[in-house]
Amino acid sequence: MKWITRERPKIDRIACPWLIKRFIDKEAQIIFVPDKEVLQQAKEMEAIPFDIPGVEFTHYEDRCTFDYFLQKYALTDPALQAIAPIVRGADTDDHSVASQSSGLWAISAGLAFNYTDDYELLEQGMLIYDALYSWAKYLQKEKHTLNPTEQLLLQVFNTYMQQKEGALKIPSWAKELKEIIQDQIDTNLSLSLKEISEGLQVNPAYVSREFSKYFNNMSFGEYIRNLRIEKAIDLLHTTSNSLSEIAYLTGFSDQSHFTRIFKKHTGKNPSDYRKNLPKSKKHTKE
Repeated sequence: MKWITRERPKIDRIACPWLIKRFIDKEAQIIFVPDKEVLQQAKEMEAIPFDIPGVEFTHYEDRCTFDYFLQKYALTDPALQAIAPIVRGADTDDHSVASQSSGLWAISAGLAFNYTDDYELLEQGMLIYDALYSWAKYLQKEKHTLNPTEQLLLQVFNTYMQQKEGALKIPSWAKELKEIIQDQIDTNLSLSLKEISEGLQVNPAYVSREFSKYFNNMSFGEYIRNLRIEKAIDLLHTTSNSLSEIAYLTGFSDQSHFTRIFKKHTGKNPSDYRKNLPKSKKHTKE
């Protein structure tokens, strides 16, 4: 089969060709063309377009194209399932999804900088994902510090840090970040940790790594989703807005996405939650 996508690949457009050639069709031909030519060239070449808007193989809600390939072809290999959030976090710039996402992004960006030929870039990228697959399949439990003495020292240090965590002084960036989130959550529903971190002049990878220490043991994504669910609950109590309207007002991509996340947080669908509200409480349309 022929598969076609946009030129100058970095994350999804290298991860997906690797997935295709390693697990779906070893003889697949991958074609890179300018963005505006993908659909036309796909028709002329009878190729399947991917990782562009409006086609089957693309992003859905908070999932990237790599996720869809796994679903479409029922690829349940645990190693591939472990790689998926790493790719998703790197491709969507949400490095809180997986701790390895920022590293994958850095390597991919550097690779694209070093290789200007897309097909040579893909060839080198295949090696990167082969290595990532081997790690996910065989080496996830391996640590760089294998010396027993080092392990013991690290264990003692981590225990000490956990005991001292409650006494840690909250850094200024964390205080300022919390204020920014609280100020913007009602108006900016696409808050980006990367953009906020740059505004604070703090490295995004550092903020992502340290975030949970100062925000109720939650990642940035979890914290934002929690605030959105709290806002949704308030809207369910105080307005007669439809569930689609509430999904929009709280920053979810659509009602089904909102329903899934709401049920995960509360144990109930938003419609069932609203039905069980006290009958005496009147809603007022905002």
